[in-house]
Amino acid sequence: MSDGAATDAADTQSCEDLSEDADLRAARGLLSAEAVWARSAALFGRIEAGAADCFTFDADALGPIADRVAALTKSRFPSLDVPLHSRWRHFEVEGVDRFKGLAGARGWSSPAEAARAMGDLAILSVLLDAGAGPTWRYTEPASGLQIGRSEGLAIASLAMFASGVFSAVPAAPLRADAGALETVSDEDFTSAFQISVDTPLSGASGRRALLGACAGAVRECPELFATEDDPRPGGLIDALAAEAVDGALPATVILERVLEGFGPIWPSRLSLAGLPLGDTWQHEAIGDGTVGSDLVPFHKLSTWLSLSLIEPLAVRGVTVSALDQLPGLAEYRNGGLFVDGGALTLRDPAVVSEPLDVAHPIIVEWRAATVTLLGRIAPLVRARLGAD
Repeated sequence: MSDGAATDAADTQSCEDLSEDADLRAARGLLSAEAVWARSAALFGRIEAGAADCFTFDADALGPIADRVAALTKSRFPSLDVPLHSRWRHFEVEGVDRFKGLAGARGWSSPAEAARAMGDLAILSVLLDAGAGPTWRYTEPASGLQIGRSEGLAIASLAMFASGVFSAVPAAPLRADAGALETVSDEDFTSAFQISVDTPLSGASGRRALLGACAGAVRECPELFATEDDPRPGGLIDALAAEAVDGALPATVILERVLEGFGPIWPSRLSLAGLPLGDTWQHEAIGDGTVGSDLVPFHKLSTWLSLSLIEPLAVRGVTVSALDQLPGLAEYRNGGLFVDGGALTLRDPAVVSEPLDVAHPIIVEWRAATVTLLGRIAPLVRARLGAD
């Protein structure tokens, strides 16, 4: 090879390296709270400007929606002592604190051990949390309550945790570890979630597979999941506590570690530069030709999980700060608030006469609007409540 050819080859290799580095930076940039806010705002900006294909926006509707939210909040929580929105509230359906009863019977030897177990439960319960389908219900043996949707899934996962099926340590049933998660069978799962012909659970096989994927993830990342114990989901609490400064940890750091640790387990999702992007979707309207510019991250389940780790961290002695820097949850209950309240209107209502795939531009646009409008309505609600 001549000197010129060698130089050309080296330049080509250098350009490829730079391209790969740029792709990886773009991918990592999408795995953050800041990216959720920024990309959602970019897509919502088109709706606000009247340039979006799917929705129109009526800013005048936000005031009445804020009135509605503030009034409901004041009626339910007159002292404004509002409990944290997290998976732990679902364990308290009908006013019964089911985990507190378990914890009292277990009697952990230290706050760190208790927090680790709480982390196990929260992580597994959130991983198993997705649309259950219209007919699935869980019948709680102790109370006879029939509970559906996310709340029913929470109670079912709590009962499964309490049974010890997630623990490979017989003397410590209230924990989860990689060894036990790898061996959960279809029969175990079907029985625990009371799945039958009459009560089918949407995506049941995928949920059970997530348990095995979770086991693999915690084994592969000991620096996040095995700093003080065997590889286990709740080991993340130990790693997060180690990052706290003067006992405080920004909420966005929790989300970053959740995305780092559990990103690889999600099936059939986008990846960039070999990095799984989780709850990230394409919308061509905001692309500018650069790598990843047309991608919109929401990280709904990961944010929900991050919120659900705040209480285990509190038991560990860690205070979580800057909660308002986490994005709102881009899901149908929150999104429905703005549709029902008239802030968002479909240009063509007939297009949703049939179910749409989650990757459909309408759904991506709706979720982006949901994140942005939750941010917009928050100060309006605070003002009405006289709260900071």
